[in-house]
Amino acid sequence: MSLDPAWDTMVAGELYRPGAPDLVAARKRAQKLMAAYNATTYGDDGRETTLAELLGGVGKDCAVRAPFYVDYGRNITLGDNVFLNYGCVLLDVCPITIGNRVDIGPYVQIVTADHPRDPATRAAGLEFGRPISIGDGTWIGGGAILLPGVTIGAGAVIGAGAVVTHDVAPGTTVGGMPARPLVSKRSGA
Repeated sequence: MSLDPAWDTMVAGELYRPGAPDLVAARKRAQKLMAAYNATTYGDDGRETTLAELLGGVGKDCAVRAPFYVDYGRNITLGDNVFLNYGCVLLDVCPITIGNRVDIGPYVQIVTADHPRDPATRAAGLEFGRPISIGDGTWIGGGAILLPGVTIGAGAVIGAGAVVTHDVAPGTTVGGMPARPLVSKRSGA
């Protein structure tokens, strides 16, 4: 859904000014909906409706524990049976796509927002972002951080506290800072 050129520029991953009036209005909208959602508890009337209004798409049987935090919300899509534990932060200046049956631990950060490396461009107040995609059946441990532009393949496991700076192949378990594939010494499941 296009709000205006600043929105389109931001979502496309191009340099944008976060103080553009339409972006400020979109963040205010998200903050109001986020506050309303975060004031609810499981089973409250209107809770699912508020989440659906805040996010770009919500699949069936999703559970998002409050509090959770977003920039805009509209750029976040949850598949079916997604679970987000307490305190998750999803900075969605670009799309965040979360597949089906994804479990996300407490205090995970999924960050599409980025800043230019050139000091003059940063000083000019410009920012950009890169989308993040999380495949079906992924498990993300508590406190993990996913940085802009990463793709997490289906069935991957992201260890607690990992900082994911690069794509993770399907079925791979990663951990550490920066996250690297881990070799399991156990056999079997």
